[in-house]
Amino acid sequence: MSILKVRDLGVAFGSIHPLSGVSFSLKKGETLGIVGESGSGKSLTAMSIMGLLPLSGGRIISGSIDFDGQNLTKLSERSWRKLRGGRIGLITQNPMTSLDPLQKIGPQVDDVAILHLGMTRAQARARTVEILGTLRIPEPELTCTRYPHQMSGGMKQRIVIAMALAAKPDVLIADEPTTALDVTVQAQIIRLLDDLVKKHDLALMLITHDMSVIAQTCDKVVVMYAGRAVEQGPVATIFERPHHPYTQALIGCIPHGLAEGERLNRIEGTVPTVMNYPKGCPFHPRCLHAKDICRTTQPQFVSVGQSAAACHFVTGDTT
Repeated sequence: MSILKVRDLGVAFGSIHPLSGVSFSLKKGETLGIVGESGSGKSLTAMSIMGLLPLSGGRIISGSIDFDGQNLTKLSERSWRKLRGGRIGLITQNPMTSLDPLQKIGPQVDDVAILHLGMTRAQARARTVEILGTLRIPEPELTCTRYPHQMSGGMKQRIVIAMALAAKPDVLIADEPTTALDVTVQAQIIRLLDDLVKKHDLALMLITHDMSVIAQTCDKVVVMYAGRAVEQGPVATIFERPHHPYTQALIGCIPHGLAEGERLNRIEGTVPTVMNYPKGCPFHPRCLHAKDICRTTQPQFVSVGQSAAACHFVTGDTT
């Protein structure tokens, strides 16, 4: 049974509608990837699930977000404070701005368990040390006495993960968790998240712009473009036979042992800004296969076996 269900989610900032028609579900022990270029609506989807839209002037105008049988769009801010950071944890992309530079590591992680689990400081510290050890942070007791500036970038990100785990969440949202890290550390963090899902039976929503990360880590994927989902389904199915031209282009940009002098593939053009979303299919200005109908009519999702794509030229429900 799915612990998180998003149905036809639409978001507005004043008269601007940067997100619409987004739907997916997530089970415990499962990793769902949300992928797309910057400006596609990935982080906005995460903000909606975390109840953070009002802080930036946004609001949900359509659809529902169901968490363990509860519609999150109906929650009061008081109820959100109990849920956010508790049963739903968030790992942000920049540990430099997630940690208080003036406070030691230990108390920052302790406070989460104190707030959400009602632990004493001593109980919370024991849990902090245990989590830091699980995350393969050396000398966890000593680490608790250090300040963020004394830690490397990769270790800071592990501390942020520890804070997200401290309250024993059911759902973990990781918003570009490896963006600020070098390639070697990125791989370590991705493996770590994968291990956590299996060990703690977490439901992980992984937001990224990197299709190779999706291939390595996720069970399912939602491909987003210009505030809409354009394709979704099991990762193996999507990679074996992508149906939307945007998904095909993203997969085509994954480097595969380039020969000397060979250039990386790229997608011509840029993601449109929310003020300039095109009519019809949002991808048509960059699509090599666009026809007249693509410029005038927005495509609906068409099921193809286990996956589905929003393209006028996807045919039938076949396997």
